Parts: sequence; C-alpha cells; structure tokens
Amino acid sequence: MESNILNSLGIDPGIIVIVMMGIMIFVLLYMVRVSMKLTRFMKRYKIFMRGKDAVSLEKAFAQRFLEVDKLIEMSKVHANEIRRIKEIQSRTANKIGIVKYDAFPDVGGRLSFALAMLDESDSGFVLNAIHGREGCYTYVKEIVKGESYIALGQEEKEALRQAVNYFNDMAL
Repeated sequence: MESNILNSLGIDPGIIVIVMMGIMIFVLLYMVRVSMKLTRFMKRYKIFMRGKDAVSLEKAFAQRFLEVDKLIEMSKVHANEIRRIKEIQSRTANKIGIVKYDAFPDVGGRLSFALAMLDESDSGFVLNAIHGREGCYTYVKEIVKGESYIALGQEEKEALRQAVNYFNDMAL
C-alpha cells in the first residue's frame, strides 16, 4: 500500500498507523477514566436527589420555599407591630426627672418631691408633692412641648430640665 503523497514527504505509512494506534489507546484510556468519573458522579447525584429519609430533593426545596414565604409574611407582620409599638411608645411617658427637697425648714428628710414625666415630644406633666407637718399636698401642672403655662417652682423647673434631657444625661 504505497502512497505518492507519503512517499514524496518521506513518511512511512506504518509509522502513521502506529501513531494512530497510540492516539486511539490514549483516547480509549481517557474515555475509561471519564466513564468512571461519570459513574461515581451519577451515584452521588442519585443519592443527592433521593434526599434525606427518602424525601425527594424537589419536595425538600418546595418545603423550604414555603417556609421562606412564611418567614417573609411574618417579617411583614413584625414590622407592622414594631411600627405600631413605636407609635404607642412615642406617646407614653418615657422621660422622667425627679427632685427631692425639703419644702419647709422645720420638716427634714427631703420628703417633698417634684416629678416630671414626659413623652417623646416633651409633653406630659409635673407632679409636685409638698410634705409638711399638717399633711401632704399634691399639685399637677401640664407640660406641652417642654413648656408650662403655669409658673413652675425651682424644684419643678429642675425636674422638668432633667426629664427633657433624660436620654442625653443617660449617655454621659
């Protein structure tokens, strides 16, 4: 089997056949290796797809998606509840200031006090309890945005100042 092209190039056809057989053996070994890897992969894939406790992976994913949807819904509910709680909290008396003092020189023990309780907008009241020998008298004065329409005593002003600066004083 002689070829004019191969003879003109100076190549023996037997060498080409041997090289081609070598390449074929290499390709065959490579295919066996790939086939073994594919077999191992398919075994792992089947185990993976079978899932845990014979539950399919598709069912497990569907269950997880339902749980995620429930979590999203609950997150929306919680966000609304937090917003509502913040609205309520902004209207509750959460700033306080208290000053204890002796209302009369002959009565000691600092039994009298001025208590200021304000909400987020600095509105609320000042409660002044004056303790004397004859009894205890309590007065309430309304506070709107940090101001009183009724004159405040020195102790009441100090209690109001403490309440207005309540969160600032706590940071110190």
